[in-house]
Amino acid sequence: MNDLIGGFREAGFLLVSLDRDLLTITLRSLYVSLTAVVIASCIGIPIGAWLALTRLAGRRYVIAGVNGLMGLPPVVVGLLVYILFSRAGPLGVLGLLYTPTVMIIAQMIIATPLIISISHQGIREIWDDYRDLLLSLNATKWQRMGTLIRDGRYALLIASLAGFGRAIGEVGAIMIVGGNIDQATRVLTTAIALETSKGNFAFALGLGFILIILAVAVNMVIHGLVRTERTALW
Repeated sequence: MNDLIGGFREAGFLLVSLDRDLLTITLRSLYVSLTAVVIASCIGIPIGAWLALTRLAGRRYVIAGVNGLMGLPPVVVGLLVYILFSRAGPLGVLGLLYTPTVMIIAQMIIATPLIISISHQGIREIWDDYRDLLLSLNATKWQRMGTLIRDGRYALLIASLAGFGRAIGEVGAIMIVGGNIDQATRVLTTAIALETSKGNFAFALGLGFILIILAVAVNMVIHGLVRTERTALW
């Protein structure tokens, strides 16, 4: 209980003092996770829409495989990315290991299956409402996909937010590929793991509360923008 109270105190002190290291770590966390989610959304939403509109052989197995990948262990993703970008790996020549770029790649891989699955479900529900209209207009598959993504953007936003929640809280994969290097690849989750291993539980809890505040703040900002857009449309 004392550690919990101390965590609240540490969080309040860190927020009020605007510690430079904390600000750097927080901004790096946002940069890595938001970039990963934007890339994952650009990949996952079109794939989810395509799966919703396409009737191909073995489609249900593809969907089951994507759903299964949602539970892919992050440490396994981190290990695979590490092997790819290590000096002896096929992409080692790029020199990206232990950089924010490779952390973005790892988080993108983790978030993409989740975004695909939720997008597929959302587009499929919208397709049931739009099917007769779009078919009567002889819309091509790409036109249908574009219409459904545009009109279902608020539902698809949930998919991106879910991906962001998975990415911002990730620690195993980015610890492996990023190395938790001070002033280089340290983010909030890896800083929490470090402080916990040092036995500094109050400070770790303080960082944890800040991580929660950050995740909630991003969600509130995005939902606020959505409400503003809806109000403007009406």
